[in-house]
Amino acid sequence: MNLDRYGLHLAVPSGWEARIYRRAPEERGELSFPVLHLGTVPLPAVRGDYGGGVVERLGSEDVFVSMLEFGAGVADEGLFAHRGIPALRPSQFGPGRLPHVQADVSAVQHFFSDAGRAFCLYVVVGSHGRRMVTVPRAQQALRGLTIRPAMTARSTGALA
Repeated sequence: MNLDRYGLHLAVPSGWEARIYRRAPEERGELSFPVLHLGTVPLPAVRGDYGGGVVERLGSEDVFVSMLEFGAGVADEGLFAHRGIPALRPSQFGPGRLPHVQADVSAVQHFFSDAGRAFCLYVVVGSHGRRMVTVPRAQQALRGLTIRPAMTARSTGALA
């Protein structure tokens, strides 16, 4: 299955579930940016941007990926200076990188820019001890992701 929304294209691996959406702005005039969720577990209808409601359901072989856009205005600067979707390595993951520590669950967070757009990539694996197996699965899933420039996405109506 392929998802193509808001300038993000994802070839969803078999056995994974994915969503690309934008939240409704909370205030008039507020910008709303795309959120991508990808997981090896069913994604509940209600879940937090960083996986609240999902990561609690991860088994030892499961993976959850969240990618949030922060817009073109901060792309390629400061926190978002790294260019390109970051490579994931098991050594980057740690159990203390979740907002609420869960036994054996491990995560990593990267900030980056691609195609003139700024993103936060947050990846959680269900078992720190199994990360040598699950992190390569997450990396492989992200190889199916393509990010188009914001202007191209707008001109095709993908951000409308």
